Amino acid sequence: MFTDYAKIKIKAGNGGNGAVAFHREKFVASGGPDGGDGGKGGDVVFIADDHLSTLTDFRYKRSYQAENGANGSGNRKTGKSGRDLVIKVPRGTVIKEAESGAVLADISGDGPYVLAKGGKGGWGNQHFASSTRQAPRFSRDGYPGEDWEVVLELKLLADVGLLGFPNVGKSTLISVVSEAKPVIADYHFTTLTPVLGVVRIDPETSFVMADIPGLIEGASEGVGLGHRFLRHVERCRMLVHIVDVSGSEGRDPIEDFNTINEELEKFDPELAKCPQIVAANKIDLAEEEQLSRFRAFIEEKGLEYFEICAPIEMGTKELINAVAAKLSTLPPIKRYEAEPVPLEILEGKKKSTGFKITRDGDSYFVDAEWLIKIINKTDMDDYESMQYFQRVLESSGIIAALVEAGINEGDTVVIYDLEFDYVP
Repeated sequence: MFTDYAKIKIKAGNGGNGAVAFHREKFVASGGPDGGDGGKGGDVVFIADDHLSTLTDFRYKRSYQAENGANGSGNRKTGKSGRDLVIKVPRGTVIKEAESGAVLADISGDGPYVLAKGGKGGWGNQHFASSTRQAPRFSRDGYPGEDWEVVLELKLLADVGLLGFPNVGKSTLISVVSEAKPVIADYHFTTLTPVLGVVRIDPETSFVMADIPGLIEGASEGVGLGHRFLRHVERCRMLVHIVDVSGSEGRDPIEDFNTINEELEKFDPELAKCPQIVAANKIDLAEEEQLSRFRAFIEEKGLEYFEICAPIEMGTKELINAVAAKLSTLPPIKRYEAEPVPLEILEGKKKSTGFKITRDGDSYFVDAEWLIKIINKTDMDDYESMQYFQRVLESSGIIAALVEAGINEGDTVVIYDLEFDYVP
């Protein structure tokens, strides 16, 4: 089954806890604290796999978790880091935060994409020794790993998308101009899954064409194959609009053309602006009056127009050459840039507003698992972002608790990876 949409939960590994231990060795007096640090939790990493073409596997498994880091031990031994969890997805998969829809990553390149960072290991008691506290009997727990609920959307990486009603000849065209072998039959929705074909112009020039399931009226609202079609033309650099100019199924070609473009406009106004070339197919069944009427209609719109009979390759070479020429003037395939998840959503996702404050001299340590995502997404160089983070600390009661614990101006506040001087 072809699946191009899935919702899953991912969780990075928690950091291991630091150890409380003291050196014990014959003839060594007062060996001192030697508790090792906990290991880092594993990350959740996504990579593109060109052997995959569907998200079907994610229909049966919805939760993924990386390995936790191991706890530290005596003799200053750091715990083993948790193994990263590597998740393979088809190239072209866009990963979004489920609630806000913010793009976290576009898995279109070759590099690994870290979507959830593993927690740092906690400090062993070796770090807490000082001239006034030579035998600390405490350590720090490891930090929790990030967790997200994400949506996976497969958006094909194709230069050219074939538009058109079902049974207008899209599959036939791609079968004669490329090595793709789609199922071809004389009924609606023969093509139930997108088919990619590489069209070669010469040894140094080629492009990828996508035969996408036929579109019908109401597709922008999900009718027929609906968004399963429209999602896959979003990246295309240009569109080839195939129209059955003969009206062999009792439809008017001009109405077909307008209906398809209206659905594009409703789904995504930017998609409707994508360059189009129009190909009037089945000219062997059309009367000259039908051809002339449709030709005049398209030319009046200023679009490039070709008449073809795909099964016998009539006019297909001229069409493909025109497509290649047009592509040479267009930008590369669209890539989605990562977007910041709104901090308000991160705060809203917290399971608890609870926190714990511990003091070590003039340093104050704040433990609040729900703060980790907010810290990771806070831009410390952005004034508005820092102002929002300040409001979170105040509204949650952390600032008031620090004051009650005796914090003074210039004392250090440590919240996981974030460290700053307290200014009242």
